[in-house]
Amino acid sequence: MKAVVVALGKIGLPLAVQIARAGHEVVGCDIDDRVVSLVNAGKEPFPGETGLAEGLKATVGAGTLRAQADTTEAVAAGPDLVVAVPPLYVDAAAKPDWETLDAVTAAIGRGLKPGTTVVVETTVPVGSTRARLAPGLEKASGLREGTDFHLAFSPERVFSGRVFADLATYPKLIGGLSAAGEARAAELYREFIAAEVRELGSAEAAELAKLAETTYRDVNIAYANELARAADAWGLDVEKVIDASNSQPFSHIHRPGVAVGGHCIPVYPRFFLEGAPEAQLPRVARDVNEAMPAYAVDMLGDVAGQTVLVLGVAYRGGVKETAFSGAAALRDELERRGACGVFSDPLFDDNEMQAHGYPVWDGGPVDAAIVQADHAEYRELRPADLPGATRVVDGRGVLDAERFDGVAVKRIGRP
Repeated sequence: MKAVVVALGKIGLPLAVQIARAGHEVVGCDIDDRVVSLVNAGKEPFPGETGLAEGLKATVGAGTLRAQADTTEAVAAGPDLVVAVPPLYVDAAAKPDWETLDAVTAAIGRGLKPGTTVVVETTVPVGSTRARLAPGLEKASGLREGTDFHLAFSPERVFSGRVFADLATYPKLIGGLSAAGEARAAELYREFIAAEVRELGSAEAAELAKLAETTYRDVNIAYANELARAADAWGLDVEKVIDASNSQPFSHIHRPGVAVGGHCIPVYPRFFLEGAPEAQLPRVARDVNEAMPAYAVDMLGDVAGQTVLVLGVAYRGGVKETAFSGAAALRDELERRGACGVFSDPLFDDNEMQAHGYPVWDGGPVDAAIVQADHAEYRELRPADLPGATRVVDGRGVLDAERFDGVAVKRIGRP
């Protein structure tokens, strides 16, 4: 099989390696010349993905994977499969900005030849594959979907840092615009996916499946946060309550926290609501989760005129990404209350944090602190690491409170 993978980011590049490692010929395309150069040198352009460095070295060295910037040229060679994983950027309200995905669609379409199957893995609102992406490909190529080429949707269902393990574990969902297109896409994916490849009957079903699983997590976390706030009011330990509830097989309650961040969980419920505006639970869940940073600041009491250290600008521990990080909401909330918010994160240097709009902590005295990201480094913190702090809100439950003699450590939903 010959394949083209468009957009060599944290999902696309491991997928390209996965296909190449299965013995197929892969061309990876990316508009970033730095990424193209590093891939062609067999080096990973970003850290933290288990097995990626070894996979790149093996596949590039074997000649089964190479990279280039020109997507149209790669597609014009007539590959069996084109997989597109470009980002669908969103604004602060999670409204899609289609510019990048439309540009990639046009670039693929300009090179598209009869007989090629195109699969989009970028998460999109329901109906987008049929109503937007297919017409875009047809317009750019002059070909007809279902007659000259096939288009299908297959949502990425992997987690940064463990993409290869997830590809081998979770069923790969495929939804086509026609039965023939779906069958062809599934046939091609079975050439490099060892896990089950499951055909869902339509692109819309596959689109909704991705939105359903991520929205479920958002709703579940919102419920955990509601339980935590109630536990705070009653002086109970929500962790013990959740563990007790989950001890039977019908309860799977998640854990509360200071914020829900990342590219997926805060965004995809909005995609779902775009197509189902009458839905109530996802909207309420978003409101609950978006209110948690302010609740964490409430736990500090009056912060006017004080300096508050926020530990972690990454949206989750161990991952150098800031998409929809709770740090941004904490920054804005502290400013609204007349406090000076300063920030620290072991994964980011001072210039990077400033570029993201976070005032950098200089290591001097602070009045209070909030743990926003569950970095492993924070598990060893002591009062001396937070000079001057008289109270700390542990928004992720990672601190050892016994280390903080004389400092009030508050945890969401726990006495």
